[in-house]
Amino acid sequence: MVSLDATIVNVALPTLSRELGAGLTQLQWVVDGYTLMFAAFQLIGGSLSDRLGARRAFVIGLGLFVLSSLACGLATSPSMLIAARFVQGIGAATQLPASLAMIRYAYTDATARTRAVGVWAAAGGAAVAAGPVLGGLLLVWLGWRSLFLVNLVIGAIGLLMTAKADATPSVGRRRLDPVGQVAVMLALSGLTFGLIEGGTLGWGSAPVLAALVLGATAGIFFVWWERRVPEPMLPMRLFAHAKFAAASVAGFVQNFAYYGIVFLLSLFLQNQRGDSALATGLIFLPMSIAAMTSNMLGGRLTGRVGPRLPMTVGQLVFALGLLGVLAAGPDAPYWVLSLTTLPVGVGAGVVVPAMTSAVLESVEPEYAGVASAQLNTARQVGGAFGVALFGTLVAGSFIPGLRLSLVIGSAALVIGSATAARWVRARQG
Repeated sequence: MVSLDATIVNVALPTLSRELGAGLTQLQWVVDGYTLMFAAFQLIGGSLSDRLGARRAFVIGLGLFVLSSLACGLATSPSMLIAARFVQGIGAATQLPASLAMIRYAYTDATARTRAVGVWAAAGGAAVAAGPVLGGLLLVWLGWRSLFLVNLVIGAIGLLMTAKADATPSVGRRRLDPVGQVAVMLALSGLTFGLIEGGTLGWGSAPVLAALVLGATAGIFFVWWERRVPEPMLPMRLFAHAKFAAASVAGFVQNFAYYGIVFLLSLFLQNQRGDSALATGLIFLPMSIAAMTSNMLGGRLTGRVGPRLPMTVGQLVFALGLLGVLAAGPDAPYWVLSLTTLPVGVGAGVVVPAMTSAVLESVEPEYAGVASAQLNTARQVGGAFGVALFGTLVAGSFIPGLRLSLVIGSAALVIGSATAARWVRARQG
């Protein structure tokens, strides 16, 4: 559900533009409002998981997510929807690190834990890929509000199931580091605002420049502060583990490319080509199936050979898929576009369980919540930046901007692949 809401709204963007009067910048905020808060609060969400116990933090996050989903479904203006999406992101940020920490406590054997992470990643990865498909179906059958109201049913089932789960221990009274939390929020908000509004207000405008400077300054301060504070929200020493750092890079570029391209393709197919929301969703169907299948296979492959091979090859396959979309061109028939997105699903699906296992295996159990939060923060920051940057690139002229975005996404994935090849060991340790 958390992963689904990152992409399910994409096919509804043209509908939101018509029914709520949302412009391109507001549509970017509908997507990025969620991913931004998702990213900004995940580190404190990981700390809450370690402090309160993973199951308790999971219930708190899930409850907030369900309530904010109701607010999204009842929104009557772009501003109301964006605000509700912000709160929804906070609920997701509290819930997701706790879910992964619950797995860390449930499986003490490394091989069994790797397989469990594969199932966890398969659920999330398949949901991200299936978002456009399910979104298209719900949009045609029940309208755009159903994209959010469906979370009430799923969330209620999740809360009932969680009540039967084993309790998880807290690992001490670790402080929540409010200074670090404010710093990371300012950094991400400033940079995202600058990237989104730069295409509308102009890159040389005072608000955009001020936001970018604020974001960069807050980011530098955050690193400095986390090195200085006795109980940091994100211990910088975790990045001394090469596997942990490489997985963080992979998480960033994975979502940077995926979220940004799904955002653009949804707008392109409906606004530029005139395709229906359902047809748009169905074009993504092969990619969704490939992502779910490769998630499961990727978990097994990681258990056998370690995370290096899946992370290295998976990102290259993903990049080839984006280049295939570029080569197909804007007038390609449905079946060609579906075929070219297959490598995107395969590559992305293989990478997720590998990089997740790499993070969990590189840290001590008491830092499982913080480590998983850092990985998912990197992923959501990448997603927010991808939507912001790619949306800005198409603001002037859509097709040239789309082509440039595909090239940039491919280049980022190649960098991620090279990083994994260099810094991740061939087998888990």
